[in-house]
Amino acid sequence: MAVPLARRTLVHEWRRFLPATISVAFSGVLMIVQGALLLGIVSANALYVTQSGADLWIGFPGTQSADLGRSIDPGIAANLYMDPRIDRVEALLLGAGDWRGARGGGTSVTLVGIDPRPDGVGLSNAMPPQVRVLLQEPGAVLVDETDLDKLATDIGQTAEINGHLVRVAGTTRNLRAMGGVNVVASLATARMLDNAISASDSVTYYLAKVLEPRNISAVQAHLSSISEKTRFEIWTAGELAGLSVRYWLLESGAGIGFVFATVIAMLVGTLITSQTLMAAVAASITQYATLRALGVSFPELRKIVIEQSGWVGAVGLSMGLVCSLLAAVLARLNDIPFELRLSMMLFSGAVVLSVALVAGLLALRRLRHADPAALLR
Repeated sequence: MAVPLARRTLVHEWRRFLPATISVAFSGVLMIVQGALLLGIVSANALYVTQSGADLWIGFPGTQSADLGRSIDPGIAANLYMDPRIDRVEALLLGAGDWRGARGGGTSVTLVGIDPRPDGVGLSNAMPPQVRVLLQEPGAVLVDETDLDKLATDIGQTAEINGHLVRVAGTTRNLRAMGGVNVVASLATARMLDNAISASDSVTYYLAKVLEPRNISAVQAHLSSISEKTRFEIWTAGELAGLSVRYWLLESGAGIGFVFATVIAMLVGTLITSQTLMAAVAASITQYATLRALGVSFPELRKIVIEQSGWVGAVGLSMGLVCSLLAAVLARLNDIPFELRLSMMLFSGAVVLSVALVAGLLALRRLRHADPAALLR
């Protein structure tokens, strides 16, 4: 009887529970969107890894994030070429430059030097092969399509980097940096543009593609066993991407500040949900008291409230998830870093639904020792 009664009460008194339902939806959207923005922003520092097709990354020992790589000895490549389980090895360079656009203005940029061959693995997800081969032209560069306005240069126009002329041959996708601008060039062009990396043959990373995916762990273990002598560290793509996200999320000042803001947003949403739902349940105290006067036990009454709170939470979460998906679409259309994960949606849903259930029970607790006759006056 309790469950049908709970649903009928909700349908009949929907106006009373509508504010609580909306607050649940708002709380869910607040948690999910804030968390997705946080992950999207910090994940931008792992773009070099996530936008590449390499299985293993070899870099300087103790590297904290992919975008903070330091130079390593090019002789390390010999260890990679000698392993028959590795299909191909490529170098990746990270440098810096000062950009002067065709229409004036200037900004600091990060130079990313890659192998321009069509089947290269460096940043292979950020550009198709027909765009990648454009880098074989000396002085040709690629920039993210969302950065053209910032760089005051259009495709086909020339600009300057560190006083050297370059030509924007095309654009990449999903390579927008968190703060600056990524400019992709061939290895030779990158060395020409940045004196700091042209002075030696050192590289920032070596990228390795393993023939059989099942051998990735074995190759990593073998290379790690000789890394102490040649001073390098080896990560899988997932490990280096996760390392980069954790560093900017937990160790950088910006990441910690954003985490704090996200926690505050979650607390505010939770507080609004609990207070609104408690008010909705408390407004029905007279009806609950009537049920007690008719002989309904407190455990049965509690089942009714739990059912009502559960339905309010479920409907509110459904509305919140739809709004979050719409927010993800809008973010994608406007090139806003937004990483919506299923785990985040499940966590936010569990938190909001738990708050809804607890809030309903807290609003009902004053009935436990109350005299039904006194409440009916």
